[in-house]
Amino acid sequence: MNNFNMLYKVASESAEKAYAPYSNFKVGAALLSKSGDVFSGCNIENASYSLTCCAERVAIFKAVSRGVTEFKTIVITSNTPEPISPCGACRQVMSEFFDDSVIIVLTNNNQVKKELSIQELLPYSFNL
Repeated sequence: MNNFNMLYKVASESAEKAYAPYSNFKVGAALLSKSGDVFSGCNIENASYSLTCCAERVAIFKAVSRGVTEFKTIVITSNTPEPISPCGACRQVMSEFFDDSVIIVLTNNNQVKKELSIQELLPYSFNL
């Protein structure tokens, strides 16, 4: 994937901006739209934890709030030994906006990466 390096850089920079005072677990995401726009996101924690918003959803919601709903790629990274995997809530939000043409790249700070489709990431999503 030729956009990986650029998206990885944006995702890594976003992770550094994460608000994670409780877990110190910083996650960043970079979402590439079909029109070429890039939307970044970082996790934003809350003392109640259940009100925390993950990097993936921040990036997707930023895009949607600007009227963008067609995507090509998302890169998600964190300082983890293995590529970071999205939580269930993020997977369900992704399934709302991603079709199988969207490349989901799970990675870490060593750029170990795993590429998946939304169908592979969430084979039994809730759909109406």
